Formats: sequence, C-alpha cells, structure tokens
Amino acid sequence: MEESICRIELEIDDKTFIAKVQTDMGGPREYQSTRFDRLLTQLMTELQAEFEPDFE
Repeated sequence: MEESICRIELEIDDKTFIAKVQTDMGGPREYQSTRFDRLLTQLMTELQAEFEPDFE
C-alpha cells in the first residue's frame, strides 16, 4: 500500500524558482532561489533531516 509522505510543488516566478512543500511533520513551507540547483539542494537537505531517523 502506498502512502504519501510529502507533497512538493515547483514553480517559477520571473527568475525565482519556488518549491512549496507540505509534510505531516513539518507542515507547509516554501523555499526560494534564483538557481534551480540550489533550490533542489536546499530542499533535499531539509527533507533528509526531517525524514532520517534520529540516531542520537
């Protein structure tokens, strides 16, 4: 059975890339960057920190 854990919408407004993210744990939030690769890196880092188990 599939379960959705994250919703991501990617948009571009003029020259700004926008990622709108919604998760159960973190709620809705938005990230912006003028470079698409930086936006994806930021998004990956934030989601990895949220979904990786805490080993401490």
